[in-house]
Amino acid sequence: MQFSEIYQQFLSGLQQTSLLEFVAVSAGIASVWYSRKENILVYPIGLINTTIYIYLSLEGQLYGEASVNLYYTIVSIYGWIWWSKVNKNTQQTALKISRSNAKEWLQQLTFFTVFYCVLFFALTKLKANFAPEAIPWADAFASATAYTGMWLMARKKVESWYWWIATNIASIPLYFTKGYVFTSVQFLILFVLAIAGLMSWHKKAQHERY
Repeated sequence: MQFSEIYQQFLSGLQQTSLLEFVAVSAGIASVWYSRKENILVYPIGLINTTIYIYLSLEGQLYGEASVNLYYTIVSIYGWIWWSKVNKNTQQTALKISRSNAKEWLQQLTFFTVFYCVLFFALTKLKANFAPEAIPWADAFASATAYTGMWLMARKKVESWYWWIATNIASIPLYFTKGYVFTSVQFLILFVLAIAGLMSWHKKAQHERY
């Protein structure tokens, strides 16, 4: 596909963007902004984004992404509870930003691998029988990295941002080819914010060590 064709598809997609998708994208960007700031508003605003995208993903036959957003919704509630906990002695947030040790790295890599395999085979079967437009390998990768990133975000792990970066890279072309151009632009913005978030949390983790 030539650049002019991509550009025309981009303009056409923007014109067809629904109000629902616009609200979801705006909430998603705001949510990541608050997560970079380690602000608990990441969760209530993020829930607006995830609930809308469950519907949009099902409509676009992005079943892996629909499962991701359902998972986001559940883990957001879990993360909201954890981020809300306060140390009774210091009256400060109990959960601090930290880095993963070797054991935790192994756990998250295993977590990703298991979910990727399950989603890939499930989506391959769906593609053959119900959803011919599904892209199993890409959808499974975007979903499994997001599953991992969301879990680590709830635990305030610096490495969550590595997984978010991978999710955003995979999701930009995935949503573009499905016709959700504005959502694709969202993931481009989120990619930039994820890099900024990684740097911010890296500095905070260093500060927490001393």
